[in-house]
Amino acid sequence: MSKIRIGVVGYGNLGKGTEYAIKQTEDTELAAVFTRRDPSTLKILTEGVPVYSVNEILDHKDEIDVLILCGGSATDLPKQTPELAKFFNTVDSFDTHAKIPQHFANVDAAAKEGGNVALISVGWDPGMFSLARLYGSCVLPEGKDYTFWGRGVSQGHSDAIRRIEGVLDARQYTVPVESAVESARSGQNPELTTRQKHTRECYVVAEEGADKARIEQEIKTMPNYFADYDTTVNFISQEELDRDHKGIPHGGFVIRSGHTGKNNETSQIIEYRLKLGSNPEFTSSILVAYARAAYRLNKEGVAGCKTVFDIAPAYLSPKTGDELRASML
Repeated sequence: MSKIRIGVVGYGNLGKGTEYAIKQTEDTELAAVFTRRDPSTLKILTEGVPVYSVNEILDHKDEIDVLILCGGSATDLPKQTPELAKFFNTVDSFDTHAKIPQHFANVDAAAKEGGNVALISVGWDPGMFSLARLYGSCVLPEGKDYTFWGRGVSQGHSDAIRRIEGVLDARQYTVPVESAVESARSGQNPELTTRQKHTRECYVVAEEGADKARIEQEIKTMPNYFADYDTTVNFISQEELDRDHKGIPHGGFVIRSGHTGKNNETSQIIEYRLKLGSNPEFTSSILVAYARAAYRLNKEGVAGCKTVFDIAPAYLSPKTGDELRASML
């Protein structure tokens, strides 16, 4: 059986996680890594796999079945995905929720022009949590959705803290408010504000002599990041940060609280939960599964942009339809 040849664009935490995920599948193989760094300085785990400059990517078009794009949503993916979808089947993890419709439109035009399949916003939120919200709303039309994230490291929020003058390093944890989670599970369909659902914990290494009171105030009043949340700022040493906060755990819950019956008198709860030891490694595993789907769809003559809503579950599995029906249905 020929394997699906996957190219990885970017070799940060997500790119490394994708390499790990490919090693766990029998029907995919890492064909190449493309980087903005000097390729000679990049050491990957898979022996014999070439590392190329991203500027040479079109020279290797015939060697790749699907590209997994491991850049960031702020500046990388809005540019990379439409450019590369003209020439390759692609999968990205674009996660700026408000900008997904525009990203979809841009990528859809490019993918259709090239006759390729491009899957966007693949991950756990957006992604697996999106599916949980969709299934829940379809099954329980009379109800409310509740999404809680954490307890986990927010890489974007941690980076925002590190950009403050006087900060050397930082980690920020998003933490669900337990009473809010329990109220959502209760079936009472509570109205919860942003502040009521999550708190934020910050662990900050400050420069020697830095004004910690100013740093704390800047964090707590930062719009779009912390101003709408109850935020705790803890100043610690670099040694403590490296020892106690070196991982990238995350996770959360999607709860659909609804009612059925003659007078909606029966309470029904659907809950989907993730508890992740490594956010990027888990996201990478999802990307590889959807790369399989992109490849299969393209082989069927499909072209254009798709999201997780458009992909039948069977396309994600290496098993045949007969095997799935016998073992999982």
